[in-house]
Amino acid sequence: MKYTEAEVIQFVRENNVKFIRLMFCDIFGRIKNLSIMPEELERAFSEGISFDGSALQGFQGSEASDLFLYPDPSTLAVLPWRPSRGRVVRLHCRICYPDGRPYENDSRSILYQTAKRLEKAGFRCQIGPECEFYLFNLDDKGEPTKMPQDRGGYCDIEPLDRGENLRREICLTLEDMGLQPESSHHEQGPGQNEIGFKYQECCQAADDLMTFRSLVKALAAQNGLHACFMPKPLPGYSGSGLHINLSLLRQGKNLFASADPADRQIVESFLAGILERIREITVFLNPLTNSYRRFGAFEAPGYVSWGQKNRSQLIRIPAAAGELSRMELRSPDPAANPYLAFALVAEAGLEGIQRQLPLAAPRGDNLYLLNDSQSAGLLKLPATLGEALALAAESSFIRQVLPETLVRPYLKAKEEEWQACRQAPDQLLWEEMQYFPYI
Repeated sequence: MKYTEAEVIQFVRENNVKFIRLMFCDIFGRIKNLSIMPEELERAFSEGISFDGSALQGFQGSEASDLFLYPDPSTLAVLPWRPSRGRVVRLHCRICYPDGRPYENDSRSILYQTAKRLEKAGFRCQIGPECEFYLFNLDDKGEPTKMPQDRGGYCDIEPLDRGENLRREICLTLEDMGLQPESSHHEQGPGQNEIGFKYQECCQAADDLMTFRSLVKALAAQNGLHACFMPKPLPGYSGSGLHINLSLLRQGKNLFASADPADRQIVESFLAGILERIREITVFLNPLTNSYRRFGAFEAPGYVSWGQKNRSQLIRIPAAAGELSRMELRSPDPAANPYLAFALVAEAGLEGIQRQLPLAAPRGDNLYLLNDSQSAGLLKLPATLGEALALAAESSFIRQVLPETLVRPYLKAKEEEWQACRQAPDQLLWEEMQYFPYI
């Protein structure tokens, strides 16, 4: 249900709501929130609620630090895991300057601008993300350990799969909040799980993914577990991906399901645009030094390629029909800021359409089995965060989509991260200390 401002105020008054969480994220996709009391809600809608932008990396400097949160009433949801007495609700927010101008580094607003550009060109993107994560045990002090919750494998059931009850709780809680989980199962790694979402408009999909990540961590903690979205928490086992299932619509018709040659050409150019830009936008899709340990194994792509059904490809076209026809981008991981990731992918596809880019022939072979001579003609995804940073630094495309005021601090922070990891005596230990408890 999409609420209006008046309906949100009425809901809060009639449902014993005592705390309203105003949710947003920083440029790195880290979830932030500020709680207000019900009496402040009308002011939040009309005037915004201020916060210190200088306290967040990549936002404002101290000399002009005031920014304001304006809640989006359509995103109202009760947080079911909070106490029923004195309910807690959340609202996603847009960020503005004190004079009401949109804040250019608000990644949620950036994705909304992308959606508007797509609409102006006659298209809509629908996205159904599939997000993988690990569940680890806690020690007697409540700190996360590297001991997985179970030793199950792909699609196992109890007793090998010990995550079934928590996945069930997550899916039911998501439904209580108005989100639409579509599938859940144990993944390949020990303690690894996946939950997929029904396709939504791209902005809604990003909002839902932000909610999902915070919900999974909260429910895992309540069950004595640590939920980890780190791309490669266990060397030698499957990494965790954020697969982006994307369909392209024009006048309500899913072009991936169309047999019309003109529609097929649009789809092919859309794919070609993503393939052309993927290397330079990878630093936003795979933002950690640890992200690059996942590529090229356990069904994570290593090359810039596409194919039908083939899970070794960067982009695959799943075996599906009708409204479920789509592409699946397999390189991103759960540490990405979904607003920026979805915006860059969609804009790359739109550029491909506008330039009428031709699509290379699909690959049908298993790319994990190629030797050096067989892979000689294939472009590789960046092998390290350092390589991804170098590609992004030279990208004019990124700066067409994202403001320089965001790109500059983002790349600077990631360069510092890369150098710190490179200089660490034990890089795996550095990543464990830097990412494992927090991502």
